[in-house]
Amino acid sequence: MASYVLLEQARHMQALVLDVDGILSDGFVTLTNSGDEIKSFDIRDGLGMKLVQQAGMKVIIITGRSSNIVHTRMSSLGVDLVYQGREDKGVALREACAQLGLLPEDCLYMGDDWPDLSAFAIAGMKVTVPNGHVEVRRRADLVTQSMGGRGAVREVCDILLNAKGVYQELLEKYLAVPH
Repeated sequence: MASYVLLEQARHMQALVLDVDGILSDGFVTLTNSGDEIKSFDIRDGLGMKLVQQAGMKVIIITGRSSNIVHTRMSSLGVDLVYQGREDKGVALREACAQLGLLPEDCLYMGDDWPDLSAFAIAGMKVTVPNGHVEVRRRADLVTQSMGGRGAVREVCDILLNAKGVYQELLEKYLAVPH
């Protein structure tokens, strides 16, 4: 379980901002013979994103690459904002915050490599994955136990839900026995 300091920090976050490659996916770019790209997403991460939205948080995607796969998956999850093809993620984070009436320090940003560092510099909470670049891990408030694309986002969502005191309440809905 996260430390008291991390939980207190997480309690104040109003948005979950995620990179895609290396965070929501495993970071591998798989291409078919016809040149089509394939990405895999962990279904647990998707549920976690929906749960933090139920807890009143915004979910924002900021990715340096552009793909229909990301658009389709994030649309199906009802993500609040999706920024694709953005090399300067700090600028994109500021734009997203302005659009939603938030401050960057209200945001938990989750990334894994150098392009994420400009967003790390202004976000209120910074999280990465165990295989994130050493410079990103060095600057992170938290390094998840799970790898990107393998439940790391869900791990962070659970921390946020616990910090906000709604984890058990949301879980109870899934434990209810139908009559």
